[in-house]
Amino acid sequence: MSTYLTSPTTWSLDDLFPAATGPDIEQAFAELEREVGRFEQVRDQLEPNIPIETLAGIIQHLEQINRLAYRLYAFAGLRFAADTQDQTAQTLLARVQQFMARLSNRTLFFSLWWKGLDDAEADRLLAGIDAHTPAPVSYWLEEMRHFKPHTLSEPEEKIINLKNVTGMAALHTLYDAITNRYVFKVAVNGVEKEMTRGELMTLVRSPDPDLRARAYEEQLRVYGQDGPILGQMYQTLVRDWYNEQVELRRFASPMAARNLQNDIPDEVVDTLLAVAEANAPVFQRFFRLKARLLGMERLRRYDIYAPVATTAKKTYSFAEATGMVLEAFAEFDPQIAELARRVFAERRVDAEVRKGKRSGAFCWSVTPDLTPWVLLNYQGEANDVATMAHELGHAIHSLLASHHSLFTFHASLPLAETASTFGEMLLIDRLLVEEQDPAVRRDILFRQVDDAYATIMRQAFFALFERQAHDMVQANASVDDLAAAYLDNLRAQFGDSVSLSDSFRWEWVSIPHIYHTPFYVYAYAFGQLLVLALYRRYQQEGETFKPRYLGILAAGGSNAPIRILDAAGVDIRRREFWQGGFDIIAELIDQLETL
Repeated sequence: MSTYLTSPTTWSLDDLFPAATGPDIEQAFAELEREVGRFEQVRDQLEPNIPIETLAGIIQHLEQINRLAYRLYAFAGLRFAADTQDQTAQTLLARVQQFMARLSNRTLFFSLWWKGLDDAEADRLLAGIDAHTPAPVSYWLEEMRHFKPHTLSEPEEKIINLKNVTGMAALHTLYDAITNRYVFKVAVNGVEKEMTRGELMTLVRSPDPDLRARAYEEQLRVYGQDGPILGQMYQTLVRDWYNEQVELRRFASPMAARNLQNDIPDEVVDTLLAVAEANAPVFQRFFRLKARLLGMERLRRYDIYAPVATTAKKTYSFAEATGMVLEAFAEFDPQIAELARRVFAERRVDAEVRKGKRSGAFCWSVTPDLTPWVLLNYQGEANDVATMAHELGHAIHSLLASHHSLFTFHASLPLAETASTFGEMLLIDRLLVEEQDPAVRRDILFRQVDDAYATIMRQAFFALFERQAHDMVQANASVDDLAAAYLDNLRAQFGDSVSLSDSFRWEWVSIPHIYHTPFYVYAYAFGQLLVLALYRRYQQEGETFKPRYLGILAAGGSNAPIRILDAAGVDIRRREFWQGGFDIIAELIDQLETL
């Protein structure tokens, strides 16, 4: 096995820039200044009767500028994620954000001109533009015009861009800097240990119920100490979102702004969340089953991820994990495994656990020609192996769509979870096929439903809380009011199947997504339920299914999600479609009850 697969390593950012300071970085800043200056000179060419060839050349120049800008921003962001306490990284990120806002303002005139065209002229250009560009860009232009009713004047848009640097973006950086410096202390086997959040969260899957409780209480204690401050930061971000998206841009609701950015109709998202809310009893049934197997009258919130294993807890070396994931991918399609192997071979994975590093995991796809970067915090748990499969799935998605333009290779948020979640299911399916011990198979199935809860129901109820919280903040709710509402949200989610301690009222301030990307979280539920339906088809159809699935991934963001899925025979408008995902979960619970 190659050495890059044997142990958790740090990534190399050399394909972006060799260092955070020095001539290469300064040359990039200078080149962007120069190219944007050239781009500003095309303003006078932007007339309704512009030749298609001229428009194509302008778009290609804009893409060239953005390729370099994306590289610079990704380098700053990845450096900061690797060590959120590094002052050099903090300074570079702030500089890049300010610089990008200024450059964005100088190129803003193009999108404003395009959105301001009448429909007849826009349709003429849309009909012929793809014949004059290296990769199609018509959907990018089409989607831009969706925002025509919500676009402000050029001076107003420029003010918002600049305001975001010292407002919203600054609060995001501050939130990360504060929360990633937290140290958690828990006694394990009688010895008090200092831990990162990632290390702490491995304990919530411990077979020791007291240790699970202490781990959760320590997390909630630390976040709760800063709860009033973190809550004020959240209130400010929510007000900022409302002021811009509803007051200025005239979206019907705060969530409607995210839905249009995802190009998903409001009614589809409303249906998804309504079906999820109605299916809370499915997971409540699962929690009652788990309580019986654990010999408990009722689960505590500390126990929802408790293992029911009758065998010793198994851990996996980094080499074992990469081998399992790559083999599962290869069994589905060798091309998929080869793309995942490329991510490791090009040193794109940072899997070490260390203080100051951003917690959790992500995949950052920068430009179509660059292999994505993946952040993990690998600790050898089964959940870490699944996370590896998940994030590599994101990378595979981007690599399969790398033939598209910079503007269309990123999938929209809901479809962006397709390959990642499918990758996890490939891993689980392989484990189930290989495992002959009924007790171990049961444990794998339990983990599968645990993960389905975390990805579907938990995220859907986060979205329901966000929707409520945004309304509450506009009604002048206090941070304590929001905390009480979150506790009510948990009670509705769990019913009488799980008991809650009051300390969970602060859990919401520990969820980065609701700070960084309002209403992002429903994309997880969307992606998991979509993948359950797709995976069912794979099991039924075998080889004939694969081209349709790979077609969804290869489409990237080159078309509207609803059209991409229609082409694959999936109708997300229907309530029955979303219910079908919950029916599959109910079947898994049936299996568990019979084991």
